[in-house]
Amino acid sequence: MSDENGTPDTSGGPRPEPIRFFGTTWVDHDGGYGARRAAVAVGSLLAAVVSALVLRFAYQGLQIADVGTLVTVLVVVMFAVCSALAFGHTWEAFGKRPDPERRSSLRGLLAIGFLGSLVAYFIRSLIEAPGEKLHREEYDKARAAHQKRASRRTGNPARKRRS
Repeated sequence: MSDENGTPDTSGGPRPEPIRFFGTTWVDHDGGYGARRAAVAVGSLLAAVVSALVLRFAYQGLQIADVGTLVTVLVVVMFAVCSALAFGHTWEAFGKRPDPERRSSLRGLLAIGFLGSLVAYFIRSLIEAPGEKLHREEYDKARAAHQKRASRRTGNPARKRRS
């Protein structure tokens, strides 16, 4: 087995889980980690701005269609609420693994609130690689457990003296 840089992995311990856009560079903050974080921040901000422009065009389309105040208000409130919920759900997912059933039931809401998810991704990329804290906690826990298991194994248990 080898890592993403092609060097063989001889440790035999747990391997870090790759993060989207970062691979395993988040472990030691090497391999262009800083540049990747900057690119993710700029990319997610750019995507959020473009998304906001698309929503603005949709709002203007509603005004041109003269659908009425009630429909316009309902659409604006729907996007605002869905974006706020998507922001909260995305931000929460950076700290703990989301429940797969809950995530699948919220798929439509998260799709409508895509702007909130993009903003959460942008803000988190200013702090760290999105999801790095969760992955680091899990990786450190797995390494500690592996170290504990490996340190207990000393010698051949079949040759152990019985008293």
